[in-house]
Amino acid sequence: MAGSSSTKAIIAALVGNALVAITKFGAAFVTGSSAMFSEAVHSVVDTGNQLLLLYGLRRAARPPDGRHPFGYGKELYFWTFVVAILIFGLGAGISFYEGLHKIQDPQPISKPMVNYVVLGLAILFELAACSIAYREFRKTMGSRGFLAEIRRSKDPALFTVLFEDSAAILGLLVASLGIYLSDALQMPMLDGLASVGIGVILTATAAMLAYECKGLLTGEAAHPEVVAEITLALAADPGVIVVNELLTLHFGAKDVLLNVSLDFAGDLTANDVEEAVNRLEATIKHTHPEFTRIFIEAQNRKGHAAAAEPSSH
Repeated sequence: MAGSSSTKAIIAALVGNALVAITKFGAAFVTGSSAMFSEAVHSVVDTGNQLLLLYGLRRAARPPDGRHPFGYGKELYFWTFVVAILIFGLGAGISFYEGLHKIQDPQPISKPMVNYVVLGLAILFELAACSIAYREFRKTMGSRGFLAEIRRSKDPALFTVLFEDSAAILGLLVASLGIYLSDALQMPMLDGLASVGIGVILTATAAMLAYECKGLLTGEAAHPEVVAEITLALAADPGVIVVNELLTLHFGAKDVLLNVSLDFAGDLTANDVEEAVNRLEATIKHTHPEFTRIFIEAQNRKGHAAAAEPSSH
């Protein structure tokens, strides 16, 4: 499951978005800005999303039982996918609708200074929340780049907050530009175009988030580098002739299953094989504690190859 880093980032984003949403709705009501209304809806959707992520973290933390012997870690992946749907269906959908309506029936913005103050404060709030999420995310990055770590990360709660905060900052900048140009050029339709632009940003965010969650939901393996490290460690053991097969599956960010077939040396006794299995399992868990379930099968290479062949019947 995800750790305290995810929870800290989510709570920071939740508090910030809830406060900003109220302020944005007030500004949208006073000024009549379409872009500001879209931003208010955006903040409400983000607030709801953070509540869903916290719910997902709680559900994923439940221990295994008879119906779910491998635990509930994948529930977090499900609720993160729901978040992606909400970002697109509510956030982007309402932004597109509001923007197109304003383009078709443009109305001048009143008291634009109210919008500038609210948007400026909102940008500060979002930058603060984003910096917290980024600091927590950096703890897992090592020497890897940001985009590489996003692809490698199996903690959807944390990268979802990063996606949302980044989209929020971009949306605020687009809204600010649209409102300014609408007022300066006396072209109210530009306010509507800004709302459509926010919808495009939210659509892209939802698509990226859904793509990242798809692999986790459908059964994503551990990162190839990790698989290669474990394969080398197993093959280096004096009792192992060859690693027949190694399969991994993520049930959570720190909950990975490992299933491996090994061909042990023919002169080993049953006790020797048992000791080797215990030794290998301890080694793997020491270097990669995220592997919480390890199943090691003793099988000669020919037998494994024969079993792997498709049946002719």
